[in-house]
Amino acid sequence: MIALAALAAAVCAGCLAWLLRDWLRPLLWPLWSPLGQGREGRPGLPPLWRAAWPWLDGIVRSGWLYLSWRRRGRLRRLLGRTGLERLLTPAHVTAVAYLCAAFVAVVALLLAACWLAPASRAQLAGASLGGAVLGALLPTHTLRARARTRARRMDKELPFLLDMATLCVEAGLNLQGALQRAVEHGPPGPLRDELQWALGDMRAGMARLDALRAWAVRTDLYGVRVLVTALAQADSLGMSLGPILRAQAEQRRAERIQHAERLAMRAPVKMLLPLLVCIFPCTFVVLGFPIVVQLRGALQ
Repeated sequence: MIALAALAAAVCAGCLAWLLRDWLRPLLWPLWSPLGQGREGRPGLPPLWRAAWPWLDGIVRSGWLYLSWRRRGRLRRLLGRTGLERLLTPAHVTAVAYLCAAFVAVVALLLAACWLAPASRAQLAGASLGGAVLGALLPTHTLRARARTRARRMDKELPFLLDMATLCVEAGLNLQGALQRAVEHGPPGPLRDELQWALGDMRAGMARLDALRAWAVRTDLYGVRVLVTALAQADSLGMSLGPILRAQAEQRRAERIQHAERLAMRAPVKMLLPLLVCIFPCTFVVLGFPIVVQLRGALQ
């Protein structure tokens, strides 16, 4: 009887898999595909994303995802700030969220079953649900952290790039040629990559101001937006670009110094809690122990 039930279950599973073959094929293909296939053209992805790329691509092509246009727009802007918009799509980010939700839910379920030995169904369901929510939020949190790190790095690179562009403009080059020299001789980084993309748009036929405005939107930096606005005003009024670029470079450098001063002023406040929790109790023990010993001897 057990053998007949197992055979019937296997036949039902096979029929269901045959009916859903168009959806299951892209998901199961990474299991027998050669190692690394589908990841050769994604060298800029983070390591974990690159390792899970076959499954991500399979989930995206299976058509199981539903994304509203508002959600797509938010994820597309987030990918633009991280510099991964040419490698990932909003559907890939959602697929990563599904995989992380499933993985973290299973891990939370196993941990709850191990720690809470006589665990009830409600406790196991709550642990798996909490793990699923945490895993679903993990990819977007990682992308936001990457976007913040990338923005800080671009903000640090902007004054040097403006200095190089200022020297080239004062030497007689036009704005596009000065930016091209700054890209060629500047230090490697995300700001140089975004500016190189803007220069490519200019060579492809896009208007210079439109390419610079697109550059400001992609970087989402206050300094770049102010620079593009100043360049647009100088272009409309026929002003010289050298003094404007030099003033922008000095202003960005002064903002960096002010930001460093603000961080230095916050340091004592951040050190207050470790002092109260870790250092002051030890100091009180060292100072109070001899007093307690002497008082105890005097009372005896």
